[in-house]
Amino acid sequence: MKRSDRLYALIQILKDGDLHRAEDMAQKLEVSVRTIYRDMDTLAASGVPVEGERGVGYSARAAITLPPLNLTETELEALHLGLAAVGNGVDGELKEAAESLSSKIDAVLPEDRHGAPKSFGFAVYPFADAAHGFRHLGPLRSAVRNRQKLRLKMQDKSLFDVRPLKLDYWGRVWTCLVWNETTSGFDTLRTDLIEDLTILPGLFVDEPGKRLEDYTPNLSAE
Repeated sequence: MKRSDRLYALIQILKDGDLHRAEDMAQKLEVSVRTIYRDMDTLAASGVPVEGERGVGYSARAAITLPPLNLTETELEALHLGLAAVGNGVDGELKEAAESLSSKIDAVLPEDRHGAPKSFGFAVYPFADAAHGFRHLGPLRSAVRNRQKLRLKMQDKSLFDVRPLKLDYWGRVWTCLVWNETTSGFDTLRTDLIEDLTILPGLFVDEPGKRLEDYTPNLSAE
C-alpha cells in the first residue's frame, strides 16, 4: 500500500471519534506499529486533529481542518461553481457535505465584497436558478475584458443590446452591470435570467456617461 493511501485509510479509521490502538491499526493495514507511530506524527503535522499517545491509542475528535487560504476572485468563483454543482447534482452525504462546506466558507468570507449580501453558496436562491446563469459567465467575462457588445434575450423575452462593464457576485446569484443601449441607461442584470446571449460585431469604446466609473447605484434601472 502506498503511503498516501495508508494515510487516507488511517483518516477513515480515526474519523469515527473512537479510540484506536496502534497495534490494531498496524494489523489491519499490515504494517509495523512503528510505521503507525510515524504516520500519526505525519497526520498531526499535516493539520489532522489527531489526539492520543503511543501505548494508549489515537482518535480524531474534531473535524479535519485546512491551513488558512488566500483565494482570488477567480478561485472563489471556481469553488462556488464546484460546490453548487455537487450540491445540486447529487443526494445524500455529498450534498450535505457541499452545503456544510458552503456554510463554513460563508462564515469566514470578508463582509466587504462589493457591498454584496453576506452569503456564499446555498442560502439565497434554489440552485436550479443560479445554474441557469452559470453557462453565461464565461462569455460575459470575456466580453467585459474584450469590450464586446452583446445582445441579451431575457426570460421575459425582452431583448437588450448592452455594453457589459462588470460582473458581481451576490450570494449564489451573479449579476452583470451593463450600459443598456436599448434603454439608454445603466442596468444590473441577473445572469440566471438571461435566456440567450449573442456577441455582436465590433467593440465598444469608452464614452463619457457610459463607463463603469460613471455608474452610481441611483442610476440603476432595477
